[in-house]
Amino acid sequence: MQFDAKEILSVSLILFSIIDILGSIPLILNLKKKTGFINAERTTLISGGLMIGYLFLGTQILQLFGVDVNSFAIAGAIILLLMGFEMILGVEIFKHNPTTGARSSSVVPLAFPLIAGAGTMTSLLSLKAAYHQENIIVGIFINLVLIYIVLRSISWLEKKLSPASIEVLQKVFGLILLAIAIKLIKANLFVM
Repeated sequence: MQFDAKEILSVSLILFSIIDILGSIPLILNLKKKTGFINAERTTLISGGLMIGYLFLGTQILQLFGVDVNSFAIAGAIILLLMGFEMILGVEIFKHNPTTGARSSSVVPLAFPLIAGAGTMTSLLSLKAAYHQENIIVGIFINLVLIYIVLRSISWLEKKLSPASIEVLQKVFGLILLAIAIKLIKANLFVM
């Protein structure tokens, strides 16, 4: 094993910027408002499982279904695009199903595509070519701890932010989410 603090720091920062859990706070608050609850443990575990799966089996899983990374990235970007429209326009695209409760919201759209989506997958596949696997795993773990902290403190954050500031943040980050989705679509559409 080749643990390297510099590699771990690089991987952690790259993943942190891709996942952007702090920038996702308005999205998480919006989802919490719909479902009433965010299961921090479940979301973190599912996100971690997805990231580890991407690291070890990402390319093989996509090849099994005959899907390339670019198509996967576009599909994830379309979900992000819809989430951005939902936040900006105040419409409900992702309907909350009361029979599944907060369990399903831990998976879609929170764990996937928000936390461990197409951007995370493509980043992990790229990092795999440049960094040692054990350093990537440590970087994933560091990000999972940060994700858990943010998700666990979302009720506290909601109390500290006024409803008006939450609404403004949702509109601003909805626009940013639209821009990220369009960038993902443009970057991957013309590569195909």
